[in-house]
Amino acid sequence: MTAANPAQGVSATPLASDFEAATREQWLALVDKAIKGADFEKKLVTRTADGIRVEPIYVRSNGVPELQAAIPGQAPFTRGAASTVRGLGWEIRQRISALDPARANTQILAELEGGSNGILVDVEAPGQTGCRIKSAADMTTLLSGMRLDLAPVELNAGLGAPDAARHLLASLSGLGIPAQSAQVLFGLDPIGSLARWGALPVSLEQALADAIALAREAAAKAPLSRTVRVDATIYHEAGATEAYELAALGATLIAYLRAFEAAGVSPSDALKQISFAVSADTDLFATVAKLRAARRLIWRIADASGAGDAAANLHIAARASFRVMAQRDPWTNMLRSTLCCAGAVLGGADAITVLPFTAALGEADDFARRCARNIQIVLQEESWLGRVLDPMGGSWYIESLTDEVAKTAWGLLQEIESKGGILAALEQGFVQDKIAADASARAKAIATGRSDLTGVSAFPLLGDDGVTVAPREAASPVTWKQAVRPLAPHRLAEPFEALRDAADAYTKRSGKTPVVFLASLGQVIDHTARSTWIKNYLAAGGISVLTTDGYASAEEAAKAFAASGATTACICSSDALYAEHAEATAKALKTAGAKLVLMAGRPGDKEAALKAAGVDQFLFSGADAVQTLTGLQQKLGVTS
Repeated sequence: MTAANPAQGVSATPLASDFEAATREQWLALVDKAIKGADFEKKLVTRTADGIRVEPIYVRSNGVPELQAAIPGQAPFTRGAASTVRGLGWEIRQRISALDPARANTQILAELEGGSNGILVDVEAPGQTGCRIKSAADMTTLLSGMRLDLAPVELNAGLGAPDAARHLLASLSGLGIPAQSAQVLFGLDPIGSLARWGALPVSLEQALADAIALAREAAAKAPLSRTVRVDATIYHEAGATEAYELAALGATLIAYLRAFEAAGVSPSDALKQISFAVSADTDLFATVAKLRAARRLIWRIADASGAGDAAANLHIAARASFRVMAQRDPWTNMLRSTLCCAGAVLGGADAITVLPFTAALGEADDFARRCARNIQIVLQEESWLGRVLDPMGGSWYIESLTDEVAKTAWGLLQEIESKGGILAALEQGFVQDKIAADASARAKAIATGRSDLTGVSAFPLLGDDGVTVAPREAASPVTWKQAVRPLAPHRLAEPFEALRDAADAYTKRSGKTPVVFLASLGQVIDHTARSTWIKNYLAAGGISVLTTDGYASAEEAAKAFAASGATTACICSSDALYAEHAEATAKALKTAGAKLVLMAGRPGDKEAALKAAGVDQFLFSGADAVQTLTGLQQKLGVTS
């Protein structure tokens, strides 16, 4: 900002010149005062799942100047592969998975009429459910009425991708759209399919040869199509970190470029036939950085292959992560989907797929699909997120995070290549072991409360959430001999959902709800922090609580407990009141018939005395909640 000058209109002297420049040392001194001498690293510095350091504040020196200066549309394409924004910024590509082609077609047309401008079709195949496409006629029925020159279609057929692609290629002439204008993504990913299901219907060599042959045919008939897809979501759904998802993407791209080159197709021509799919997570900044780093990583591989200019025409689709979806209180999935979509937009995805909020429960109805579609429409037409290219570019934090994700992914990619490439690494179990370790670390972070799942591990909703869906038909098994250990997808909420399922089964079996009486001592202001925490903590395991405003004495609490009919009690209050009344309350509760006495909070140096008084177990943040709640369910008779 500059000062006004009556003669010239604006002065060249910045207003900031009146102030002395602040230094990091001054800032650190103020921080030290605010955190009262606590360890700066432990208090204010965090690390991502990839171990990337996240500072509390970023300045120009953190911001990777060479990336800040990068121009959109120019190498290394971190800031986007297009120099201008077209339309509203990205394609709304909605997912269709109805079994019957005619019903799926009805859903497709409703999606397009409702505001979508692209379609992702799940096709039935071994290991996955989807639309039953057995012929070109079925494909014609599925896509009837679509303008493939205006709204692209992408197939997600897994192990059945070659047949589905052939059916689509054969049906183009019957759709009334010139094949030369059709925008089609056939979705062949034999390496990804092998990683996901551990087997293929033919040898990998044959699958690659078939994919390349189809690519040649598709290029001749439908030049705007892309045949092969590098699907990194497979690794993400199994538990991969952001950087490892990109490492797997890069290693798979290298394998496909090598296969194309061995068949006489140049890297430039091969890249025209390849699309990319990555996951969009609820960590908005991580998603932004991952998508920006993905373009940089792909460009570096393309450039090393002599096809750097081809990276200007990438097609990267982002899919809202199924990993983050929850079955319980599924309304919270709308918040997750919005974060996923916003991160994908700000990261520069070309197409985005948002899941219906009931995706983890079963078949999505019209309302759930409409909600998924409208999340994108609101971000496009009301928030205008797609109007600015690379809107977070230049942020010192985002540039630094992007750079660190890219560097970490490149290092992990080199590890995969040192094993002989993605195929050899899968055969050796190297990729699977790394992803399993990352998934285990993430699960532990959630179980110990270092990372929360709203509506699941934090603020869970007990009782009916008002959502019912039709169950999804089971997929047919994969019967071919496994060549590698498959990467099975899993959702983050599953351990807590298993606890809730066990509690529901107990209620259905016994007619009773697992319950704990809260012996809250003192006034509301004394116990509300721990009472609220323990209520949510137990609810995550399907255990309800009996609460009041609080009890003035141990005797009053014990009397209320005896009248409640409960068999388990939990003492809740402040540390000060614990020092005065906890031991007496534990003794009184035991005398009143409590079979199990719990206490919210760490016991400190009073553990022995409190146990002697009758406290059987201490519940506190930082312990493994899944293990603790599993043990509590056993003690309450919920499970054996």
